[in-house]
Amino acid sequence: MSVSARKKTFRPRSQREVEEIACLYEITKALSSSLDMHQSLSQVLSILAERMGMNRGTITIINPYTSELQIEVAHGLSAEARKRGRYRIGEGITGRVVATGEPIVVPKISEEPLFLNRTRSRGNLRRQEISFICVPIKAGQKVIGTLSVDRIFSQEVSLEDDLRLLTIISGLVAQTVSNIQAIQEERERLLSENRRLKRELEEKYHVDNLIGRSSRMQEVFEMIHRVAKSNATVLLRGESGTGKSLAAKAIHYNSNRAEKPFVTVTCAALPESLLESELFGHEKGAFTGANRTKRGLFEQAQGGTIFLDEIGEISPTVQTKLLHVIQEKEFYRVGGSQPIRCDVRIIAATNKNLEEAMARGDFREDLYYRLNVFPIYLPPLRERKTDILLLAEHFLERYCQEHQKTIKRISTQAIDLLMQYHWPGNIRELQNVIERAVIVCDEEVIRSYHLPPTLQTRGSSNTGSVRSLSAAVENLERELIIEALKETRGNQSQAAKLLDTSLRILNYKIHKYGINPKDFRVPR
Repeated sequence: MSVSARKKTFRPRSQREVEEIACLYEITKALSSSLDMHQSLSQVLSILAERMGMNRGTITIINPYTSELQIEVAHGLSAEARKRGRYRIGEGITGRVVATGEPIVVPKISEEPLFLNRTRSRGNLRRQEISFICVPIKAGQKVIGTLSVDRIFSQEVSLEDDLRLLTIISGLVAQTVSNIQAIQEERERLLSENRRLKRELEEKYHVDNLIGRSSRMQEVFEMIHRVAKSNATVLLRGESGTGKSLAAKAIHYNSNRAEKPFVTVTCAALPESLLESELFGHEKGAFTGANRTKRGLFEQAQGGTIFLDEIGEISPTVQTKLLHVIQEKEFYRVGGSQPIRCDVRIIAATNKNLEEAMARGDFREDLYYRLNVFPIYLPPLRERKTDILLLAEHFLERYCQEHQKTIKRISTQAIDLLMQYHWPGNIRELQNVIERAVIVCDEEVIRSYHLPPTLQTRGSSNTGSVRSLSAAVENLERELIIEALKETRGNQSQAAKLLDTSLRILNYKIHKYGINPKDFRVPR
């Protein structure tokens, strides 16, 4: 076989093929250039009209809520015509294409009874014959809409070629619509999740969710309400574990800066050199190991709030730089020479006596007065006894959910122990005590023996020596009887069954411990 015989012959492309290729190229470019679905689809219909002479192009999409076909975009149709373009599935040519999933070609719409002309955009159909082509838009096997165009009827126009081209374009449209819808759904999901998290943060740190009904805590709530909306510097004072960090978050999330960052710094946890770098950042090469420029926490908190916990522990050097930030609203990175402006609200907290620290020369007097613009004192738990049970029940509910336990309440004897204890660790200690009790409790009621040993002795509550074994047994018996009578509403027979003892023995114990069953009966 000769070389010339082996050569493959190429048929030159027709003008129609060249136009189709150019049309498909422009449509592909238009669909990939924007995430705005309406804009992309409008460009597709414009290209079909300009390149291929396909007029009144329309893309309909199924409304998932009404199962109706609605015109998403249209070329050459008025707004009123688009509003009229609604079809039920199976209704007219468009509805039938969706129902069957097969394209329909109508050479002359004036001769087709199924053609509804619902948009009324074509005038007198007999004055100029129009061909109509409608193809399904499919996402996989599911029809999600249609693509349709008008074509001036002509023997020279191949409707089969038009159908083939529109089928290819509908596939491109389906892929683009699916991708854009997926992106939009993910974006909406992320926005919804973001809104939900913000609501949770606002609810979690809302002032009303700071637990306490005592008069001391009502004063705290009032002061937080007053200062939250301002930009004043706040100094939170009180013993460790009294809830200063929770109060700081409540101030921030109820302020005008709630949408901005809330940054916490535990000053005592960092050495002086590291604390300065963490607060103000450093320039590249400022010290050994500084391989890159680092933004400090003040920069990260821009527009929001920075919470300086344990402010009484910072060194004189850091105190001086912090004073400069408060006064001048600017700071310098470690190793930097250019000032950096900052708009950050400062909330500080300490459990130290700053007045004594000033007298010793450990704390700058000018910094103290800059921080002490609006002081709020968080009282220790021993000064708000009426809140102990409220807090205990709150922690009980939280840890029952966390540890998947079903514990209905705290027994009277356990409540007595909680109320008698002096709580040197304040709310944090109470929280730990309740979590421990939930973990070790296998009943529906937390009893005194579920509490830690520190609460089981008179010494722990400043009431004397350790109880004797016989006294402990008597207290436990009394507690169990009271709980049984509570549960049975004073019915002694049912209480005896609940305690797996006889009514005679129960009556003996009731008289021995001076318990009155009538106290537990529900009045009619």
